[in-house]
Amino acid sequence: MHVSATPASADEVLGRALRVLLEAGSAFKFAASVDVVAALNARNTSRGHAGKFITIYPESDAEAVRLAGDLHEATKGLAGPRILSDRPYAPGSLVHYRYGAFVEERRLTNDGFYTWTILDPDGKPVEDRRVGTYTPPSWVTSPFPDNGLNGTRRTRESGEIVLGERFRVREAIRHSNKGGVYRAVDRRTGDPVVVKEARPHVAADLAGRDTRDRLRAEARALERLDGRGLAPRLIDLFPQGGHLFLAQEMVEGVPLREWAADRIVEAGWGGHLPAATDMARRLVDLMAGAHAAGLLVRDFNPNNVMVRPDGAPVLIDLELAVADGEDGPLRAGTPAFGAPEQLAGAPPHASADHYSLGATLCYLFTGSPPYLLDEEPESRPPGDRLEEWLAARTQGLNLPGHLRAMLTGLMADAPERRWTTDRARDALAARAPRGTRPRDAAETPWLRETVDRVIDGIVGELLASMAPDAPHALWPVSCVHGAPDPCTLQHGAAGCLGALVRYWELTADPRLPDAIGAASRWIRARLADGTSRPPGLYFGTAGVAWSLLDAGLALGDERLADAAVAVADGLPAAVASPDVTHGTAGLGLTALHLWARTGAERFARRADAAADALLGTVQERAGRLAWSTPADVDSKLAGRSYHGFAHGIAGVGSFLLACAEATGRGDCRALARRVGEELLDAVVIERGAAMWGAGTGDAPTAPYWCHGASGIGGFLLRLGAATGEACFREAAGLSARAVTDHAWRSVLGQCHGLSGNGDFLLDMADLTGDDRYRAAAWRLGRTIVASRAHRDGRFVLPDEQGEVSVTWGDGMSGMLGFLLRLRYGSPRLWTVDAAAGERRGATGATAASGAS
Repeated sequence: MHVSATPASADEVLGRALRVLLEAGSAFKFAASVDVVAALNARNTSRGHAGKFITIYPESDAEAVRLAGDLHEATKGLAGPRILSDRPYAPGSLVHYRYGAFVEERRLTNDGFYTWTILDPDGKPVEDRRVGTYTPPSWVTSPFPDNGLNGTRRTRESGEIVLGERFRVREAIRHSNKGGVYRAVDRRTGDPVVVKEARPHVAADLAGRDTRDRLRAEARALERLDGRGLAPRLIDLFPQGGHLFLAQEMVEGVPLREWAADRIVEAGWGGHLPAATDMARRLVDLMAGAHAAGLLVRDFNPNNVMVRPDGAPVLIDLELAVADGEDGPLRAGTPAFGAPEQLAGAPPHASADHYSLGATLCYLFTGSPPYLLDEEPESRPPGDRLEEWLAARTQGLNLPGHLRAMLTGLMADAPERRWTTDRARDALAARAPRGTRPRDAAETPWLRETVDRVIDGIVGELLASMAPDAPHALWPVSCVHGAPDPCTLQHGAAGCLGALVRYWELTADPRLPDAIGAASRWIRARLADGTSRPPGLYFGTAGVAWSLLDAGLALGDERLADAAVAVADGLPAAVASPDVTHGTAGLGLTALHLWARTGAERFARRADAAADALLGTVQERAGRLAWSTPADVDSKLAGRSYHGFAHGIAGVGSFLLACAEATGRGDCRALARRVGEELLDAVVIERGAAMWGAGTGDAPTAPYWCHGASGIGGFLLRLGAATGEACFREAAGLSARAVTDHAWRSVLGQCHGLSGNGDFLLDMADLTGDDRYRAAAWRLGRTIVASRAHRDGRFVLPDEQGEVSVTWGDGMSGMLGFLLRLRYGSPRLWTVDAAAGERRGATGATAASGAS
């Protein structure tokens, strides 16, 4: 059972609830502070977890019914949101209930993520679903009274949903904790409209203002802008069922975020400048028009501007806007686009809008949000950091100096020094001087020194954040996709350990042996906890074995190396999934690595078995070569085939090629070559760059390691080197062109970011001998370190969510892997290129063993 509250009502709700709960025998817990309550009720908190201020674990059904009634009476009349995963005890009640586990029982899925479970009547585990609707298991009968809950619907007998007796809902655009956004039809006029919903008491502040007040503010803003062509037309604002709804004109077009990215993709890096400059003029006029109407926008960003088919931008989502001179909700805005003082709670002011305009124009020209982590303590002025970031993100762009000055001027640190829209308009009207800027230098002494300082900072963060006494996670786990196994390569300790081992091999830093040993002991203890783990390389036990073996050999710790081999001996040779990250190809690569490092022939046999499994499961679909995870496997990858390295045929081909190179198997080499031909058939050439869709028939995706040209190009590069065929080498070169052309759109990580792409460019340099690729990798390195922030005496880098995390896939361990390779020329982590040449054998010789 759960009881909700708002930040303003939490003290009173808790006080009244305690008078009931302390007399009962059931266990309970509650949020520790008002800030936690605010986070639970935030507009974008997961709908399956939001609103749960007090949690009660009743001793019996009878006790649950009694407690619910007493708590309902005790808290009646106080404010709190509806908890979407639960059923309320009565209409408007703060008390809610759901059927779920009291004790945390979890299991790891085939994809390497935890799911919470309950037992069905036969004692079998069933997922304990925590979603945004009340979904009790089919076998459960509720002991609670109905209390008039049935029948309060917005659905007509025909099945239609009609809001306000006027707007027929066609589909939901999105759902969030604050409410839905719907496409609808106005039954009076037949016009398409957008209807926005605000749920009571969500995102409430200490003054009691919640999402409904913000929706009313948006209505007032639309009224103020009416007739100016700057925003959609307000149609209606109406309550229904305690919720508030706003109906507005449907704006045809695309968000500015999508429009800007499309222009760069279509015209190429640099070719988009004329269109971007024209749109910048329109955006300046849009902001100036809003200010002329007496409105402060307060959340101007590329998601909150729609571009109509005729190119005219209009403002949307004006819920934070206020009339000039009025107060508004504090801490308003979007990170990377909100002015620092506004995000900190300063009163509304036009200068904050000018900052947001500058940040939006930065995105327009560069394709990247100007996100800079806060520094603690500040090492240099934010304006200096922004100038470095802008210089790195505009490499090769030839952005005129007066436009650079405009961007930094609009985003000046001091609000009183920021440019106005008039000054920005003058800058945009100025003609660029003739001539071009010289090509940006790649590797420089300053950049080498900065990379060294960032490397040292990442290692320092890994050492400082490691918690060897923590039972659940050695390093903080950060993953937006769910709760991953904290041991794995992609999101857990194995990836972090691998990066630290490589750093030790290269530097012999005396801090590292103790840390590597402690991390290895933690992982081994966790592996012995009885959890059934999937076997995969990136999301399972194979990557753990790989990492532990490298650690043991680097330290000269035979017991650790033997323990790693024992883990590997427990792995299957093949599984239903064929891919690198979860399946047979990754298991085969692991076997090749262990064979190369230990000399144990059983791992060669294991690699052969993995290859046999893949040769036996290859599919021919309408003349196309494919592998896929069977549809009946419990996996999000089930039933689909992909092109890319992580989940697709490029990864399978990479293993088959490596197996052929290590064992001499001609059948593996022949099938790897067929994979290469399949990828050449599927390629899409855009302005001299090779691009692939995620799967057959899909539009080309960004050129990353997981699905795109970076991972696929790495396979084609090795295939070309092995076969001597120019077509594969040329396709790899075109893949590298895609990586450099699309560097603007990338975050910093390995899986789908600059670090993974930089590793591919270093592969190109190593295997072709062409130093132009190394220079391009250094330019990516410059972009990465330009996002550094100084915290606690060291430099750190942001992950794709704008947070500090240390995992391999999207955090700083993956960035460290690339930067170490960039600086020292070391081999790429988690590859078996060494197995294709001279095996390193059982000696486990490392650079560290001879370092001084």
